[in-house]
Amino acid sequence: MPTLFISDLHLSPERPDTADAFRGFLECQASRSSGLYILGDLFEAWVGDDDLGLPFHAGIAAALKRIGQAGVPLHFLPGNRDFLVGPDLARAAGLALLADPTRIDLHGTPTLLAHGDAWCTDDAQYQVFRAQIREPRWLADFLGKPLEVRHALAVSLRDRSEQAKAGKRMEIMDVNPDAITAAFREHAVSRIIHGHTHRPARHRHAVDGRSCERWVLPDWFDATGGYLSCDASGCHAEVWQ
Repeated sequence: MPTLFISDLHLSPERPDTADAFRGFLECQASRSSGLYILGDLFEAWVGDDDLGLPFHAGIAAALKRIGQAGVPLHFLPGNRDFLVGPDLARAAGLALLADPTRIDLHGTPTLLAHGDAWCTDDAQYQVFRAQIREPRWLADFLGKPLEVRHALAVSLRDRSEQAKAGKRMEIMDVNPDAITAAFREHAVSRIIHGHTHRPARHRHAVDGRSCERWVLPDWFDATGGYLSCDASGCHAEVWQ
C-alpha cells in the first residue's frame, strides 16, 4: 500500500467544503494507505491545544483518530500556521509529532520531510518574523493570553503577512536553491517532500553527481485536494475532489 503526503489544507470553520473534502480523503484514500504524513498547515491557525474546545477542531481530530484506530499510522510535522500543535491535539487525533525537518526511509529511498518555510531564506523579513514567534519568551507571553485574544492576534498576524506578501516577488517567497542543495547534502537523502509554497511540482536536482528529486505539495484552497502517493516504484501526484 502507498504512503500518502498532504500539506497546506488551512482548515477552518469558514471553509466547510475543504473540511468535507478532507474527511472524504481520510475515509476513502488514507484509510487504504500504509501511512499518512501531514506536512504542516493542516489548520488555518492553531493558537494552542486549548483550541480543541472549538467543535470544528474537535471534529477534525476525531476524523483523524478514526483512521488511526483503523490501523493507519498518522504523522504530523508542524507548519508556519500550526507550529503550536502539541501533545493534547496529538493524543486527540492519534498523531505522531515530527520535528521539522525529519528524515525517513520511504519504501527504500532516504527522504527528507519538511514544511518548507525554513528554506525560503531569500525572504529575510519572513525569516526574522519566523524566529521571533518561536522564541520561548514570545511563546510564553502569547500562550498566556485568553483564547479569544490569541484568535484575534492570529487573524491580525495573518492579515499582516498577506499584506507583506503582496509587495514581494514570487521568487523571494520560494525556497532558495542553495538551501535545498545544503539540505540534500546535510541529511544524505535523494528525495525531499515539502509544502508551504503552494507551487506544486516535481523538481530535479543534481547534487554532487547524484540525481535527486524534490516534490512540492499542493494546497487545498479551492476544496480540490492534492496529495502525493509513494511506494517502492516512486512517487505520484494525485488529485482528490
